[in-house]
Order: sequence, then C-alpha cells, then structure tokens
Amino acid sequence: MKITILLTGATGFLGSHLLESFVNQEFDVIILKRTTSDTWRINHLLNKVRIYDIDRVDFTTVFSLEKVDVIINTVCSYGRSNESTADIVNTNLIFGLNLLEEAIKNNVKTFINTDSLLPRNLNDYSLSKAQFADWLQQRSEKIQVVNFKIEQMYGAKDDTNKFLPWLMNEMINNTDDINLTSGIQKRDFIYISDVVAAYDLILQKRMSLPNWSQFDIGTNIFTEVKEFVLILAAALEKLNKSKIVSRLKFGRIPYRKGDIMLPELDNRKLIELGWKPQVTIIDGIQKILND
Repeated sequence: MKITILLTGATGFLGSHLLESFVNQEFDVIILKRTTSDTWRINHLLNKVRIYDIDRVDFTTVFSLEKVDVIINTVCSYGRSNESTADIVNTNLIFGLNLLEEAIKNNVKTFINTDSLLPRNLNDYSLSKAQFADWLQQRSEKIQVVNFKIEQMYGAKDDTNKFLPWLMNEMINNTDDINLTSGIQKRDFIYISDVVAAYDLILQKRMSLPNWSQFDIGTNIFTEVKEFVLILAAALEKLNKSKIVSRLKFGRIPYRKGDIMLPELDNRKLIELGWKPQVTIIDGIQKILND
C-alpha cells in the first residue's frame, strides 16, 4: 500500500538523499521548507512532491489538507553559523515538539526522528537533540516513534561548512598549509547511501516494531581521522596530479573542548533487522570525487 510521508529538512544533506529515495520508490511525499530555503539539492524533484512553506502555512493547515502516515524529521541546527542558543533550541526542539503534537492530534502512525550519537551535554546542538528524544520517548504511548542516532555520515552534496567539504576545498585550492589536529581521534565514517538504506528498511519494517525504538546508524568500524584524511588526499593527488599530503599539517591546532576520541555505538539492533553497510571508506571517497 502506498504511504504518505511528510519530510522535514528535505533541502538539507540527509533530507535531500532521503527525498531522492522516496521519490524513486514512488511514495507520496510532502515536504516542509521555508520560502528562503535553498533548494539546489532537490530542484529536479520539486515537481514530484507537494510543498508547504512553513513560514507561510502553519502545521494545523498542513494537516487539515493532508492525511499523513509517516513523519520523517531531519531538521537540525548545528550552531556552526553563529546561531544563538535560542535559534538552536527552536530548530532542534521546539519545531519538533510542535510537529509531534500536531501529528498526535491527527493520528499519524509513525514519527521517525534524526538524532545524534554525541553526548547530550557536549554542546547546545547535542543537548537540544537529546531533549527532543526525551520528549519523543515520553509521547511514544500516543504515536509510534523511531529515533535514529547517526555517527559520522558523509557523501556527495554535503554542507560546505562541515569538515570534509571544507577539507576538500582546502586541498583543491592549493592552500599552502592545511592545519589540522593530530587526527588520532576515531570516527565511524558512514556513507550517506547506507544511512538512507536504514531509513528505507525501517519504513518497510515499522509495523513489526514497538511504539518506541532507537537505533544507532554506523558501520561499527572506527577509523582515525588522520587515516581518513590521508586516503582522501591520496585520491585527490591521483585525480588532480597535485601534491597534497605534504601540505597537511597534523597537530597544528588543538582539539575542540570535549572532542570525542572514540564514539560509543551499537548497531546490532539494526543489523538484526537486515541492514548492512555496503560502502567502504575508499569507495565512499571515490563516489564523492566522481560526483
């Protein structure tokens, strides 16, 4: 049976990849955005979905016009663009709470949320995301909730203010010294298509899940950031016929306050449902370069 999905954050990195998958599967998709949203990632899909500009139309109006089966929330503010604490909380918590309450009122069956594996008290972003997850769990007696905690996802069309796109830009633009930390912190780098596959699987399996489920999305393979950077540099050197590795200055800058050296992750529940990551780091980097 064809389901109707309401997707928030569709113009973002994760949201745009999810939207592509949902359209390809011929789901009935509604997206919420702002009139000011940059739609460059999804311009080719806009004529295949229904769109509401949430700064012009409120949630009540949207749900009066649409019968929604599943909400997928990917909206977030990382605080990387000097947003105030209030802006971060409004995006990560208040927006979600308002959407959740409207979903419950209108008998939406499932609310799938995008969370973080960062410790809750690390920064404003992680705290506000954790607080929303608390509310979701509390409300799960009234609506089925799936909460995804995602590790270090990467891929084509990522945000330019994130580490990997910034680093690639520095490498390509021949910056003399690319100053980095020592890079011994480890991350579970997971390619965006493997993340999308987890969402697709949960949509298929949701009827067999309890009212509250939480899944970690990661490969369970932890790689030093330095190793990842060197793999990327070697691939770009080969592609551009330029020297990059010698410009990498590991240890020049300190770690950020509270930087995690080894994340905690357990993907066994997702594996048991039939999910399995497919893209290695080498393949993932090649996909980005091909794009």
